[in-house]
Amino acid sequence: MGEKKGFFNRLVSGLTKTRDNIISGIDGIFNGFSNIDDDFYEELEEILIMADLGVNTTSAIIEELQKKVKENNIKEPKECKELLIESIKAQMSLQENAYEFENRKSVVMLIGVNGVGKTTSVGKLAGQLKDKGKKVMVAAADTFRAGAIEQLTEWANRAGVEIIAQQEGSDPAAVVYDAVTAAKSRNTDILICDTAGRLHNKKNLMEELRKINRIVEREYPDAYRETLVVLDGTTGQNALAQAKQFNEVAEITGIILTKLDGTAKGGIAIAIQSELGIPVKYIGIGESIDDLQKFDADDFVNALFNKGE
Repeated sequence: MGEKKGFFNRLVSGLTKTRDNIISGIDGIFNGFSNIDDDFYEELEEILIMADLGVNTTSAIIEELQKKVKENNIKEPKECKELLIESIKAQMSLQENAYEFENRKSVVMLIGVNGVGKTTSVGKLAGQLKDKGKKVMVAAADTFRAGAIEQLTEWANRAGVEIIAQQEGSDPAAVVYDAVTAAKSRNTDILICDTAGRLHNKKNLMEELRKINRIVEREYPDAYRETLVVLDGTTGQNALAQAKQFNEVAEITGIILTKLDGTAKGGIAIAIQSELGIPVKYIGIGESIDDLQKFDADDFVNALFNKGE
C-alpha cells in the first residue's frame, strides 16, 4: 500500500504541468460563470481540447456532463466539478482481464517508434514480473537501432532475467524464433519481445511484425498474446496518431504511456482510451524501475485534479 501511495504522490507531482494547464482554467470557469449556459460549455470545451484531450473525447465528456447536469437538475456551475471528474473517468476503463498475461504462459510484444522508451519499458516490465515470482525472458528483436541490444542486455542484467539476442542487423524474426524455442524449453512464464520501431517505413515494419506474429503463432500456438504499443506522453496528439497507425499493423491490446512526468499533455491518456477503445495499461513517470506502474483511471484523474487518493 505504501508503494502505491508513493507512486500516487509521484503521479500528482508528475502531472503538475498538465494540472496547471487544465485546472486553473476549469476553476476559473466554475467560479466565473453564474449559470450553466452555452458559453459555459464552450469555454470548458476549449480548455479540455487545449489539454490534449482531443475534439472527439472532449465532445463525449461535455455530452456526458450535460446529461448529468440535466438529470440532477443542477443550476450552479461550481456544482459541476465532481460531475466533470466522473464524466472524464467514464471515458477510461479497464476490463477485468486486462493483465491476464501475467497469469498465463505468455508472449508479450512491445512496439513503438524509436525514442519513446520502448526498450526501457521492456526492462522495467521484466523486472517487475520477475519480482512477482515469474520466470521471465526478454528477446532483443530491435536489431536495427544502434545500441538497442546492449541497452536491453543491461536492463536484463539489472532485472535478473534471461535475454536472447543476436548480432546487430540480424533478422528480428530469427531472434524471436530463438527466443520462443528457448522460452518453451526452459518453461518460461513470460517472454517479452523488444521490436524495431521504424514507423516511417510502414510497409517494411508491417511485414516484419507479421513475420514475427506468424512465427509465434506457428511455434507457440498455446501462448497467451499481449501486444503493447509504447507512446511518449510528451508528444500529445502525435502519440494518438502513432497509436492509430500501429493499430493498423498489429492487434494492439494495450498501451504503455511513458514520460508523463513534466509534460503539460497528460490529457492524452484520456484521449487515447476514449478514441481508440484501447486501454492504457501502464504509465511511466520517471527513470527508475518502479516508475512504470499499472494504470488506474481513478488515481490518474484524482491526481490530475489533485484530489487525495
